[in-house]
Amino acid sequence: MASPLQVKLQALSDEYQNLNKELQETVLARQKLEAQKQENLGVQQEFEKLKDDEQIYKLVGPVLLKQDKMDAENTVKGRLEFISKEITRLEEVIKETQGKIEKKRTEIIQVQTSAQAGGAPQAVKA
Repeated sequence: MASPLQVKLQALSDEYQNLNKELQETVLARQKLEAQKQENLGVQQEFEKLKDDEQIYKLVGPVLLKQDKMDAENTVKGRLEFISKEITRLEEVIKETQGKIEKKRTEIIQVQTSAQAGGAPQAVKA
């Protein structure tokens, strides 16, 4: 039968792995947003090159629809604002998760140290 110390160590290890998985998923989401931001910045730069009388078309399913330049520019601007806010939010989540991971790592080390020192009763309280 597993000792209370081993059970606690296993639980901490599982939490640590879950936090690492959460961090990886958040980093991937941030990378996707960064790619979308770059795409939209490219579109915005293309809009700047256009003359006022040139036509803009939007792909909707299999059909190209004529779109007003001002509407298109506002849509891209709105996307960029949203994406930037989401990136900022995800960066905060990443920092928070990294802090949790560091705390969990410290807990695991403390439990392992107390187990090696033979202080099992003290480790269970932590």
